[in-house]
Amino acid sequence: MPPQVDLVLVFRSSPGKVLSKPQARENARQAAQQYTRLLDVLKSGRLHAVGKRGEKEGQLLVLVHCPESTLTRLVQRERYSDFLCGLPTTNPTGTRDLAADPPTPADRLRLIHTYVTSRPEDGGLGVAPGSSNWDRVESVLVLHDHAFNEAWIRAWTTRQLGFVKFDKIREQFGEAVALYFHFLSFYTKHLLFISAVGVLFYFISLPYSTLYSSILLLWSVTFVEWWRIKQRILSVRWGTKGSFRVEKRRAQYLPLSWWKKDLRMLASLPVILLFASVLAVILTAIFIFEAFVTQLYTGPGHRFIGFSPTILFAALVPRLLAIYHSYAVRLTNWENHGHQSTHDASLTIKTFSLSAIVAYLGIALSAFVYVPFGEEVMAAVQHYLFYRDTPFHAAARTWLSSVFSALPQNVTAPFNATTETKDGRTSSNRTFWELDTGSARGKLSSTRLQDQMFAFTVTNQVINTFLEIGLPFVMRAVTSLRSGKGLSLAAPAAGANGGNGNGKKKRVMFEDQTAEAVAVAEDQEEEREFLERVKREVALPDYELFADYSEMVTQFGYVALWSTIWPLAPVMSLINNWLELRSDAFKITVHVRRPIPTRTDTIGPWLDTLTFLTWLGALTNSALVYLFRPSDHCKPLGTSLSHAHHHLSSPHAAPQQYLMSALLIALGASHGYILLRMLVRHTLERMLWRGSKEEREAERVETVVKEQYLRSLGVADVVSAEDRDKPAESPTGERRAPGPEGEFSAFWSRDEGLDELTRGTKEA
Repeated sequence: MPPQVDLVLVFRSSPGKVLSKPQARENARQAAQQYTRLLDVLKSGRLHAVGKRGEKEGQLLVLVHCPESTLTRLVQRERYSDFLCGLPTTNPTGTRDLAADPPTPADRLRLIHTYVTSRPEDGGLGVAPGSSNWDRVESVLVLHDHAFNEAWIRAWTTRQLGFVKFDKIREQFGEAVALYFHFLSFYTKHLLFISAVGVLFYFISLPYSTLYSSILLLWSVTFVEWWRIKQRILSVRWGTKGSFRVEKRRAQYLPLSWWKKDLRMLASLPVILLFASVLAVILTAIFIFEAFVTQLYTGPGHRFIGFSPTILFAALVPRLLAIYHSYAVRLTNWENHGHQSTHDASLTIKTFSLSAIVAYLGIALSAFVYVPFGEEVMAAVQHYLFYRDTPFHAAARTWLSSVFSALPQNVTAPFNATTETKDGRTSSNRTFWELDTGSARGKLSSTRLQDQMFAFTVTNQVINTFLEIGLPFVMRAVTSLRSGKGLSLAAPAAGANGGNGNGKKKRVMFEDQTAEAVAVAEDQEEEREFLERVKREVALPDYELFADYSEMVTQFGYVALWSTIWPLAPVMSLINNWLELRSDAFKITVHVRRPIPTRTDTIGPWLDTLTFLTWLGALTNSALVYLFRPSDHCKPLGTSLSHAHHHLSSPHAAPQQYLMSALLIALGASHGYILLRMLVRHTLERMLWRGSKEEREAERVETVVKEQYLRSLGVADVVSAEDRDKPAESPTGERRAPGPEGEFSAFWSRDEGLDELTRGTKEA
């Protein structure tokens, strides 16, 4: 039977570069010193630890196991901490029998991981990657339970429709991962309603329907507020409500005054704004180049010039985001957050803010620039490119002439016609561009918004699925070929016996071998296979909830902000999410390390992001409906470029006037959103939370534990029920009605109430 390993610490003994002999000796001495200290710390913490060779050169794997006695102590200590911080727990003064009531696998791994990585001041060992004392500890991971993984994937594949129960997910991966799958399932179920509405309005209603936009806003607000209550209910069921109060401090945390922390967080704001401005400028330039310049070019290779914006985007935007992410990580580390949850929340806000610009700026420019001002922008671009005479333009024309002169004559011959311009000058390369204003306007696409929505909600999601599921297999095959192991697509997280996880390989026993020798050989073979599986899991990347949450929240933004353009977007999102539930489960079990369990009672900053997107959806939907909704009963077309809109085509209204009107309507919709959210939140609180068993349980756990503790001390009831039923006695021993302490007199024994009532009855 393979050994039970709770944690694996990846220790790096060499820096991975060529060192001189003195440097190598000094590095070996420091590595041996820190490795010995690591084993001493783990063993002094009553843990079993042993080091094994890793897959890479200079890599050591420290396998850690927690005995039952140490685990019992950790469980009891957490119960004390939960009780002191107000979390629900039972009998904090008693000892839990782990044999009769064992912790779940996630609780066991979470307790051990927290114990190893938390600071010594918080009762931990302080062995955390990234801390100054353990700079050679690269990472800490937990191993996969392949029996559960196979059963989990089998449950997803056998349920062609419907959803798998998520109770087992919490037991294996902890509350954070279980909460994500609950959120994804909850969101997917809510998409059923708006998908049906979208299909209905797509086929029977005019585009940019006011009613559909109103239903969409109501749906988005209801979904966010309903989930706000749902996660509260789940936290009560799981006993994690208020778990942030017991979260341990980060190993990298240094005590700092509050105003310095706030100043550091404010200092990161100019950096975010700088990168956001640069990103917006790049995306806007790419947008203008793709939407206008490429449409005007008619020279050699004009069929392929349309790929140049995509090439520019792929070359510039990911590089800028990578640079920004490195600065965001540094800034977040510099902010010195005390807890991992606040650290992750700060990094999430910084990272998603620019990701949202990349996701939504292109379609926003199309909706509020390309469609209403496309003709004006096209004319401005033509004037800027062809009718301005500046040194920059002269140099550009000279450079283009030299480039085209280098091309073969058979390529440039159709474009060498010399034409005289209005000012009497001649141009030999004029026909490389579309100079006629009417022809240029005809190149504007009337279905650009719908095409973009299809690309965002269908094409991009297909690509993301391939990047999550298919690309790791390709990269694994490339790595296998480079290492000389041949082409291999096997999942590295699979079991040593081919991934089934049950059964052993048969071993042939020779006549001259004893049973003991065979048993030793089998144990050695089993240990070797186990270590090979550990090495394969160490080679996997860490699982990050940020990527999964970011994908779903971005998709929600497309539905809430822009599905008025294309009402079938919720349907595409519904289909994608049905596959996403299965692909995420497959990714967790095959392509990434096992998530380290953590306790949480909320999805964190993503709930605030959803709330912001619903507010922004109120603005965009009202503006889209005002600008593009048909006013007559003609055949509905895609955008105002192909449909005579009563605002855009009004001869008495300037573009600035109707754009200002759209802005005022959006501001009015913002105030309407606030009132709608208050009404929806109040209604859902009354329907789903008030009087529910979860609310009663939340109120009960606040008092029951304290009452049990006081009873154990003998001070639970100052006056017991028997004492309350017993009449008071006078100092002479006579039982009398109880009065103020020490005061038994005729005043307290003479009651006139019944006499007065009797007298009133007789008079009546």
